[in-house]
Amino acid sequence: MTAPIETTGAEAGAQPEAVLSGVKKSQIEGRSLTQIAWMRFKRDKVAMAGGVVVVLLVLMAVFSKPIQWIFGLDPNKFNQDLIDPALLAPKGGWGGMSWDHPLGVDPQYGRDMLARIIDGSWVSLLVAGGATLLSVCIGTVLGVVAGYYGGWIDSVISRLMDTFLAFPLLLFAISISASVQDGFFGLDGLPLRICVLIFVIGFFSWPYIGRIVRAQTMTLRKREFIEAATSLGARGPYVLFRELLPNLVAPILVYSTLIIPTNILFEAALSFLGVGIAPPQASWGGMLSNAVDLYTADPQYMFVPGLAIFITVLAFNLLGDGLRDALDPRSK
Repeated sequence: MTAPIETTGAEAGAQPEAVLSGVKKSQIEGRSLTQIAWMRFKRDKVAMAGGVVVVLLVLMAVFSKPIQWIFGLDPNKFNQDLIDPALLAPKGGWGGMSWDHPLGVDPQYGRDMLARIIDGSWVSLLVAGGATLLSVCIGTVLGVVAGYYGGWIDSVISRLMDTFLAFPLLLFAISISASVQDGFFGLDGLPLRICVLIFVIGFFSWPYIGRIVRAQTMTLRKREFIEAATSLGARGPYVLFRELLPNLVAPILVYSTLIIPTNILFEAALSFLGVGIAPPQASWGGMLSNAVDLYTADPQYMFVPGLAIFITVLAFNLLGDGLRDALDPRSK
């Protein structure tokens, strides 16, 4: 017989061969799905740049009033001495740009363009964000219910989606906005117009995300974890809100970032048509509307708000594309 091999104290305390010397614990420990998605997102420099711009735009919108107060900006202050009455254009080149007015002044009243861009940012982002939140809430609830239960419930909700998608949204928004301008539900003025825009844009655009959520739910409802929860006695509401919805966060988040720029353009279009935000409150779409009759005398009056909309929409689109690639488990 072979004698048993004795292990000395030094050998017993030695590390196994699988542990590599010089390798930190953080380099070999597992990563969560959130950490993996963040690593993928950080590699996309374009998406990171879009995210930084979005954060700066949100901060500018949230703190627009303090910014105006700190720098002494007044979006409604008339400066008629800066306007050439014969040409109906700002004095000097480039729309009256100067150290006091970095983006120039408007050719009608000489109001500072930078102040009006900052003052209009919170309106555009509030309307777009509120409408997106409303459409996401309605579309997610109805989409997950239709996809999970199926049958006649799915048929009714699907036909409801088709009905909403058949509405001429722009004409409907114009008619509603024009009919409630004098007051509604005790609201009037700027709060009324903002609430109407949020309701019209959000309430009639929920079928788009509803269809996405419905399709994802129909795929997930046959997965093993759903069948396991059902076999253990879990009822429909528990499965919907505790099992399905957490797995739908990624597509909902991505779609939300992609629909916000669409809603910004829609708000700008309604303001451009005269049924959105009314003066004297500044809005990017309203500034474009006012520039239609004056762009030949002062092209910069149209260029500045157009550039603000372009940068905002582009930043949200880049952020949405980056989130889609980072949260997609099939991406490399």
